[in-house]
Amino acid sequence: MPERRGHGFWAYLVPLFSFLLILQFKGYFPDTWAGGFLALQVVLPAGLFVHFARRGDYPELRGFRADANLVLDVGVGLAGAAIWVAPFVLVDAWRPEDPGAFDPQLLGPSLAGLAFALRAVGYGVVTPFIEELFMRSWLLRYAEVFDKRRDFRDVPIAHFSGRSLSIVLAFFVLSHVTWEWPVMFVWALGTMLWFYHRKHIVPLIVVHAVTNLAIFGFVVLFDGRLLDGAGEPISLWFFI
Repeated sequence: MPERRGHGFWAYLVPLFSFLLILQFKGYFPDTWAGGFLALQVVLPAGLFVHFARRGDYPELRGFRADANLVLDVGVGLAGAAIWVAPFVLVDAWRPEDPGAFDPQLLGPSLAGLAFALRAVGYGVVTPFIEELFMRSWLLRYAEVFDKRRDFRDVPIAHFSGRSLSIVLAFFVLSHVTWEWPVMFVWALGTMLWFYHRKHIVPLIVVHAVTNLAIFGFVVLFDGRLLDGAGEPISLWFFI
């Protein structure tokens, strides 16, 4: 059995909450700092994740073997991307009026490629790791034992209980802005069912990464090329 350090919370909480704190504090700084914060919100959580991973604090990442089911994981991720994109593209009323969209020019025209790369890595690689480890590895298990004086690490990965499922679904939904709630609920419930089927955290990281990268690719390829009901081009940057 791997060596356990203390309560084991920090490896799951610190990377995600470092990212959330950066998002919170960047609003207090001038726009000229935006590029630095874009890099920081990728590098810091990723560095913290690597630190804890090297210490062996994520034993649930071990033991995964890629097989034919990986194709199904990719398919679930692509279906998740469609669930996210379709309502906002097909129904004008669903699109948010002031979504706080990503600006691909925030580093200037000459560094647009760097801005794209940072956003893609953060959105499509770093976020799936730190969010899945927090939500489906720590929170799902901790929700079963927080009132029982038990160690969450004693709960098997992908163990089902109505209470833990409800708490994780609520946290997934409430951690997003209100206009995302309906699609977030559908995506979270569908991927939770897939998690119970796969019983390993890595396939869910794959699903999450494929969903995010597919959305990112869709935005890059089709921004301004789709028309709304009035025949005006649709800006898609609000997705990311």
